[in-house]
Amino acid sequence: MARGVSMALSEDQGSIRKLDVDTRTGLMGGARYAPSPNCDDRPSGEEISLVVIHGISLPPGEFGGDEVEAFFQNRLDASAHPYFREIEGLRVSAHLFIRRDGRIVQFVPFHRRAWHAGESCYAGRTGCNDFSIGIELEGTDDLAYSDQQYAVLNEVLRSLFTSYKRLDNHSVVGHCHVSPGRKTDPGPAFDWKRIGCAVKDESFGAHDV
Repeated sequence: MARGVSMALSEDQGSIRKLDVDTRTGLMGGARYAPSPNCDDRPSGEEISLVVIHGISLPPGEFGGDEVEAFFQNRLDASAHPYFREIEGLRVSAHLFIRRDGRIVQFVPFHRRAWHAGESCYAGRTGCNDFSIGIELEGTDDLAYSDQQYAVLNEVLRSLFTSYKRLDNHSVVGHCHVSPGRKTDPGPAFDWKRIGCAVKDESFGAHDV
């Protein structure tokens, strides 16, 4: 087992630790908190009713570095890679980032609005950031996500479903579904069946947005 997996997996049994959410602080146990300034308050009275799954790697196709965390904290060195010039000045974040080895980083408390979905629409409602939680997986559209990521993501979702009563397996979608034509992540490499959600493929299968 990779050393970093201990954040989400127990050392002795390799089983998933329970990732409880403290709804007062909006933080998840088992996640390392690295605050991002790229967030603000949700609209007054807005309930969390959607989870959006994303995929990200920086530089594209490279894993394990600090670049995603630096990007979400506005400290990415634009001179370090040509691609970073293209995203220089963007101000984005997500609530959670799940690395290839299952480690979790939290950037934004769940009760606050992370800037992850951009222009988006779900079930006729625009502005998905208002009512959603954004989860970034370290990966690309065309490379299989890791077993550790699926295991941790399942536990994360179970905890979110328990903590936020409007969430269930029908309210988990991809960025590609809420921003079709603009975004493709988490891509065809993501196996929806492995998280038991209603969305089964890029055509939405079980329900429509």
